[in-house]
This record gives sequence, structure tokens and C-alpha cells, in this order.
Amino acid sequence: MERAPLAERLLQGQRGALARAITWAENGDARFARLLEAVYHKVGSSLRIGVTGPPGAGKSTLVNQLARHLRQAEKTVGILAVDPSSPYTGGALLGDRIRMEDRTLDPGVFIRSMASRGSHGGLARATVDAFDVMDAHGFDELIVETVGVGQAEYDVVGAADTVLVVLCPGAGDGVQAMKSGLLEVADVICINKADRPGADRMLADLSEAVHIRTAGKNVWETPVVSASAGQDKGVDGVLEAIGRHRAWMAEEGRLQASREKQRLEQVHRVLREGFDNEVWERSGLADSARAMIAASRTPHGAAERILEVLVASLPTSWPQSLEARTPEPQEPTP
Repeated sequence: MERAPLAERLLQGQRGALARAITWAENGDARFARLLEAVYHKVGSSLRIGVTGPPGAGKSTLVNQLARHLRQAEKTVGILAVDPSSPYTGGALLGDRIRMEDRTLDPGVFIRSMASRGSHGGLARATVDAFDVMDAHGFDELIVETVGVGQAEYDVVGAADTVLVVLCPGAGDGVQAMKSGLLEVADVICINKADRPGADRMLADLSEAVHIRTAGKNVWETPVVSASAGQDKGVDGVLEAIGRHRAWMAEEGRLQASREKQRLEQVHRVLREGFDNEVWERSGLADSARAMIAASRTPHGAAERILEVLVASLPTSWPQSLEARTPEPQEPTP
């Protein structure tokens, strides 16, 4: 009996097909683009949460509890846990998946560990692509948990509708969050391990900082909530704050505008990768750069000269054919 195409199996809810699709996304497999075209009409219904913050704040424990509470509300949950890459194999170290082991037995939860693969932003290169196929698969809620590497956590914004920043008292997280700009990307702030000394003071300081930053502006005022995920305390409050942000995003087309911006960033990312893979080597630009460096031109000077030539060769306006309707996608080979 002939096996059904991968896209069909993915839309039927087969977990093996989803796992294969995410592997294609991670590896930059040429078949992934055609697969996404085939299922893209199903993308857009899942709600996406990005969980970020410093190492040791208890992100994995909180994600585990969020998933448990969402399942109690009869929601299906897909989780991407972005782990540091193994220095030997390049694969994920799987630490987050181990900490969420009790969720792996739940048929309504799908957990995938992804290697950061040297991504300084803490997000695997293929996170958005993986989210899209998980969305098409039919999950109600999608959660991505990042490595937690400081200022570069801004990257999580490109994948999520709501960004949850997790901090904990006694580790200087509050000061670091204000210094690194995490408050600017946070839609909800959770002070985890709230049973520790200093939690109340940290909550008050961050609430005041958020209020000062947003006072008098027509913007979302980030709620600061406390929880002790290890004791399953305050998790409902975190979900309630996320729900309030979602309601606010649904007003005045904010969610649609945010997702359009994310899609534009995704196009830009794919174009950058395409430039590296196709234009840089195949067009001879790499050889030209080597020649300029050999002629004692600085790397910056060589780059400026290449950019100057590339810009000069661009058309004054892009042809309308670029905006023509995309042809029907062909089914990728499984």
C-alpha cells in the first residue's frame, strides 16, 4: 500500500510526520519549503507563547506547569525547548525535555528539543518554521522556551504572540532585566521562585519600572506576577496575565499587524540564508572579496564595494511578476 504524502499525514495529525517536518526545517532541507506551501492554509490558528529569561530562573519548570494547566483546560500543547548545542554532535543536549518528562506521556502534548546551533539569539534557526508546521498540525497552544543568553533574547519576539519573561529573586535578575532591555520585549513578567527572600521587593521594583516606562502612552503595560512553579503556585495567575495580553492584542488589529511583521522578518531571514548559500559562493563574490583583501583593502572596504555594486545593479522597481499569484505547490517527496 502506497504511503500518503507527508503533508497529508501532517494534516491528519500524525506525530511521526510532524517530527519529520521539523527535522527538515532544522536541517534546511529543500523539501521543507514545498511542504510548508502545501500546509500553509492551516497556519495561523495556534496561539504562540515565547518564554525567555536568564538561566536558572526556572523556565522549564514553569513551562511544564503551564502545559499541565492548559491540558486541564482541554487545550492541546506543542512545546519547542531550545537547548544549547552539543559541542561534539551539534545536537540539543535535551535538558529541558528531561525536566518536562511527565508531560511526554500526555498524548495532548508534543515536546521537541532543538539545538541552538550557535545561534546567539537563543533561538534555533528553524524555530519559526517549526512553529508553522506545529500550527498546521493543529495544536491550540504553542510554547517556545529559549536557552536564556541575556540581551540577545530579543530574538524570541520574532516567533511569539506573547513574550513571557521569567526572572527569580536573589540572582540580580531584576537589575539585569532593566539593563539588558528585557522589559521592552516582555508582554508578561513572572517572578518565579516567589517563596525566596526578596521576591516581594523585586515585584514592586519591576512593577514601578514598567509603570514609569509606559505612563501616559497608549501601549500595553506589562503585568508583573509572581509564581512558584516548583510548588504549582501562581501558575493560573501567569495564564490569566497572558490571556489579558491576548485580549489586548486582538483589539484594533494589533495581532494581525504583529504577525505580518513577523512574516516579513521571516522573508528577510530566508533571503539572508539564500544570499549566503547561493549568491556569495556561486556568483563569485567570495573570490572578489578575497582578491580585494589580497590587494590590502580592509574587510569593511571590501564589503562596502560589493554592496555598492550590488545596489547599483538592482532594478529601479521590482517587476510585477514578483507579486503574481504563487503557483500551486507540488507535494514534496516524503
